[in-house]
This record gives sequence, C-alpha cells and structure tokens, in this order.
Amino acid sequence: MSKVILITGGSSGIGKSIGEFLISKGFTVYGTSRNPENYKNSLFPIIALDVNDVFSITKAIDEVVSKEGQLEVLINNAGVGITGPIEEIPEAQIQHHFDTNFFGPINVIKAVLPQMRKQNSGLVINITSIAGYMGLPYRGIYSASKGALEILTEAFRMELKDFNIHMTNIAPGDFATNIAAGRFHAPIKDNSPYKEKYKQVLKAIDEDVNKSSDPIAVAKMVFKVIHTKKPKIHYKVGAFMQKFSIVLKFILPDKTYEKLLLNHYKL
Repeated sequence: MSKVILITGGSSGIGKSIGEFLISKGFTVYGTSRNPENYKNSLFPIIALDVNDVFSITKAIDEVVSKEGQLEVLINNAGVGITGPIEEIPEAQIQHHFDTNFFGPINVIKAVLPQMRKQNSGLVINITSIAGYMGLPYRGIYSASKGALEILTEAFRMELKDFNIHMTNIAPGDFATNIAAGRFHAPIKDNSPYKEKYKQVLKAIDEDVNKSSDPIAVAKMVFKVIHTKKPKIHYKVGAFMQKFSIVLKFILPDKTYEKLLLNHYKL
C-alpha cells in the first residue's frame, strides 16, 4: 500500500508543490486548509483544518485515518510570515504568529502520535526556515518561531525514539510562493525611529523573493527524506549562499556574523 501523507497548509505554495510531487510518485496525499471549499480543483483532497483549533485538528486526522486506516507521514507546513520592528509589532500579532507557527504544529503532532504509536511507525517533517537559524532584523518574530520549532524537533526525536516514530526539520530558504500575500507587515509609521531602516529591509526582502527558486526543490527533499530509513535532524534547501550562511553562523565570531547581516540589509 502507498503511504498516506497529511500536509498542513497544502492548498498553496510549498505545501501544494509537495503534495503534487508526492501524488506523482504514487503516494496518497491529503492537504489541509481553513477554507477547503476554495480548492475544489486540487490534484489531491483538501480537508478542513485550522492549526489554531484543536477540535478541527482532531477531526481532520480522524477523517484521514477513518478513510485510509493509516497515516504514515505528517508534514507540518502551515505557517505565516511577519515583519516589523519588534518594538512596534502589536502583541496580539506576535501571539497569533506563534500560535500558528509554533503552537499549531505542536498540537498537530500531539494529535497524530497516538495513531503512529498504534502503527509502530511514523514520520513527522516540520517545514521550518533558514531564517530560523539566525535573528534577522525586522523579521525577528518569524526567526524566533521557526527557530523554536527547530529546537523542539531535537527534543521530540529523543522522546519518540522507542516508538519507531521519526521526526526531522526541512528548512527552506527563499522560494517563489504566495507567503508574502499572507504576511503581516507592521505599518511603516511616519513618526517611527525605525522608518527608514525598516523600509530598506522590506525592499531587500522583496528583492530576495523576486530571485527565489521553484519550491519543487523542497518537494524533492521531502521525497528523499520519506525514503530515508533514519532521517537526519536538520535538512536545508535553498540557494548556496543561504545554506552557507548557516555554516558561517557557527564558525564566525558573533559580532562578525552580525556585521555580515547588517551589510546584507544595508543597515
């Protein structure tokens, strides 16, 4: 039997690319969205799931298991972006961001673990970000949420090792998706002390997105990980310099690395 895969946020962007690629390889794929009725032409079923609603998470997983009798792979892909000076981002937006990017994945993982233990097998792939390896100016909240998920995976792996359940992170760099459309941008305030610097960083972010690669690269990495008997803890996918920036983070003195980031964003 083909493996059954659930992808949160599978209706667009990286999630959609992953789902379509895995369908082409013979897997049984379910994607999720808060509004599945908007994706009736999807190549794979899109079911209702809101990572901020524990009831909807449980209902979606029960639906998949009821139909398929199994659920081998969870891909935690649903997430949102956020930019702005940390001082000026409303607390409610910070809370919502962590609810979606961090607490949401935790709740989905907790909901699938009983089924995976019952099967004595399972794989959880958390889609994080290369931004999660470093504190990026005016993207600090996003970096923090993705970095938290990276660290959480390290702990989870050790707790799950006796159940034949594997967990890993795949950290993409910049890819051509619609995440920017759903990103919360703290407004550029005329009286803000961060006004000019924030504008510069937003411009740099837009330029990076315009040069982004096809998300099929992430889909191919997911496919590789699914076929790996003992997945590594961390995988990175992206342009060479984006991946190399993580290497530099670990080998350069902190202030030297900070200066590289400041130069990159022209700060």
